[in-house]
Parts: sequence; C-alpha cells; structure tokens
Amino acid sequence: MRTLVLFLVYISLTFSYAQDLNLELFASGLNSPVSMKHGGDDRLYVVEQNGFIKIINSNGSIESTLFLDIDDRVIDSGNERGLLGLAFHPNYAANGYFFVNYNNNSGDTVISRFTRNSTIPTTADPNSELQILTYTQPFSNHNGGDLAFGSDGYLYISSGDGGGGGDPQNNAQDLNNFLGKILRIDVNNSSPSNPYDIPSNNPFVGNPNALDEIWSYGLRNPWKFSFDRSTNDLWIGDVGEGSKEEINFTPSTDTGGLNYGWRCYEGNDTFNTSGCPSANSLTFPVSEYLHTAGRCSITGGYRYRGAMFPNFEGLYFFADYCTQEIGYLQDNNGSWDATFETFSGNWVAFGEDVNGELYVSSIGGDIFKLVDNTLDNTQFELERLSVYPNPAKHEINIDFSQYRGAISRISIYDISGKLLFSIDRNQKEIQSINSSNLAQGMYLLYLANNEGKSITHKLIIN
Repeated sequence: MRTLVLFLVYISLTFSYAQDLNLELFASGLNSPVSMKHGGDDRLYVVEQNGFIKIINSNGSIESTLFLDIDDRVIDSGNERGLLGLAFHPNYAANGYFFVNYNNNSGDTVISRFTRNSTIPTTADPNSELQILTYTQPFSNHNGGDLAFGSDGYLYISSGDGGGGGDPQNNAQDLNNFLGKILRIDVNNSSPSNPYDIPSNNPFVGNPNALDEIWSYGLRNPWKFSFDRSTNDLWIGDVGEGSKEEINFTPSTDTGGLNYGWRCYEGNDTFNTSGCPSANSLTFPVSEYLHTAGRCSITGGYRYRGAMFPNFEGLYFFADYCTQEIGYLQDNNGSWDATFETFSGNWVAFGEDVNGELYVSSIGGDIFKLVDNTLDNTQFELERLSVYPNPAKHEINIDFSQYRGAISRISIYDISGKLLFSIDRNQKEIQSINSSNLAQGMYLLYLANNEGKSITHKLIIN
C-alpha cells in the first residue's frame, strides 16, 4: 500500500484582472484548418478547406480515420472557397445531425446536413447529404461561410457580399438576395421535400421586398461569427475593404433586421453612400482598426467563458491574418478597448471547446490553445490561504483562518477545464472537501466571490 506523505502548502493568492496571453501547441499536421467546433464532448472537429473534417481528441491526437470526406464535391481553386463552415445540431448526441457550408464545384454556396454513422460514431455517412440551401456566388471571394446555432435553436449562416472590389453589385444592401447577410432558418424538421422552415419572427417575414431568411445585412465578408455562450449575444468579425477591419455586436435581445452599413460605410467611415439609407438607421461596429503596420484581414473569434483562465473572462478574442496578431477586446464601461499581441501564424479560425476554452488555427496546419501564463506565476501576494494536503488523496482542506477575502464558491475542474463539482463555502475556518472520487492527476481548484472575481490554484491528487 502506497504511503501518502501529507504536508502543508501555503499559497499566496490575490484577485487579478491582468493576463499574459500565450499560445500552447495543441495539434499539428492539418491541412488548412478553417473551422473548429465541438460536438458536445471533449473533442474538436476540424474543417479542412479541401473537403475533409477530422477529429482531434482532448490530448491533441488526431483520429486516423476521417470524420467526413466530401472532397469530390468541394471546389479546389480560390483562396476563399472550399469547405468553410460546420455546426452541430443542438440535439446532435441523439440525432447525429451536423451542417456544413461549402462551395461546390461550380463555386456556388451549399448548406447541407449530414448524419453521423450509427455504427461508427467517429465517422459520418458521406451519402447522407441533404442539401438545405444553395445560392450563386458571382465571384470567387467573399463567401463568408460560417455556421452556428443560436440559443433559439435556429441555424445562422454568414454570407459575404459575393466578391469584387467595393461590392459592385450592391448585394449587401439588397434585401432580395442572400449575399452580404446573416441568414436564420429552422432546420429542426428538415426533409427532402421541405429542407427548412422560416422562423415566424424573422424580421422580414411578410415584406414583399425582402427575403424571409434574412436576419441582418450590410456585411462585406463575415468570415467568422459566434454567440457568447453566457449571454447569447452575437459577435461578427467582418473583413474590410482597403482601410479598416471591424467587429460588430448584436445583443441577444435584438429582434433582427440590423443593417451593418456596408457598402455605404467601411467601419465608421463613408465608402459609397449612393442610394444609401440615413446613417441613423445603421448599426456601426463596436470596434474597428486601421490597415496600419500590415494589418489587412480580421478573423473573428469568441468571448472567453471558460474556467481555466479566469483573467480572460469576458474578453473577446480575434486575430489579423496578415500581421499574425491576436487581439482581444475588453469592456471598459461600455466601450471596448483593443489590445494586440504578435505570434507566429496566419490565423484563420478560432474554436471553442465544450468547456469554453479557446483555440486558434493557422492556415499552415497548427492549432494552438489560448493560455494565460499568470496561472504559472507566483503573483498572488495580498492574502494567505493554506490548502493541504497537496498532493491529496481522500480529502482536501482549505484553511481560511488567515484569509480575509469573501470567497463564496469552491469548484474543482480537470486540466481540460471540465467542471467536476462545485460547492458553497460553509464559512468555517477550515473547510474539508471529499476528493476520494477523483482519479490521480492534476486539477484546478477555483475559488470565486459574489462579484465574479476568482482565484485559481493547481491541485495534485495521488
């Protein structure tokens, strides 16, 4: 029988909002990974632009068998065309449905549903395709291509303005086509005879001069968008023309129909206002940046809602493809302050795993996890706590007798960020936690107060 040596470890902790962004290599050897999504478990599904979807396990290993191969249906030419988007049905665990956005061999956009293989769940049936929606692309660029389900259960689709410089066909402002838009459709009862329904509360339902599928418009090339998993707000990274990149925001309470302004405006500046509505009717970006120092193309990301890096909480992460910078927006009393940090990689997609941790992929084939180096630093010096034993086996004790902070909740996460359990602080000077059900390994002890501030400590179970 192993003898466990118990010892008292004092750790110095303080509340902090500072962060030290870094990237940790998670997986490599992929081919143009342009989208990453989770399917409700701890794996990431990675879309390769040439028509493949691969599975990456939680340890970063790549499944040898492809999840989906539709290379024969996907156009191979053009930097902005290919298999571009992926979204899992909210009830994927039960129905096995997922949706993709790709350019077919004619260059046009296809939104299709596929089904997971019933006997081999790590693969999908390529013959199960049900085409949901198609529309023509007049040029080879500005396809948009992202997909996501909202909290309302509807499928949202981003489409670019169709390409060409300056939106020559004025597609983004034209409500009679799907280009330059965010679309919203109901795919919960899709069938060959009825591939999708129109949500009855879509903003242009009943308008003879607009398509019912349109949720919002006035976008140039919304390459990536996401929903905030905590608030359900919508964030859109819209690629600019020649001088600006922009980030658009839609609160979850919005009822749709917003006009984000392109081609009338590029960011907050006029571009071509011929025939445009009043600026008062437009929705301008919450953040923009100039094409200075080589910046040229935004990759939209996610607002961080994970548990491993509390200093990231609420930050919206994005990137610029050309400068290899990763940026983040921080809310400053209603205005959003941007910070940029330079890494090595042409960033084309962010991914959010089932626990809210974030990843970023380079077109060259590497995927990195966003991490906060301050978790590994000893910058916690305001108050003293003791946690013992550490390493632990059956029980963990937290001694609050020398700590004057207002901790209200105690949680333990595994190293991937999955919440294992959470309890209220019982106000005793020493609170004991049963750890006998935890397997050997490293964990994160997470303590939070009622104001949303938190402190984190690494914990070893023997």
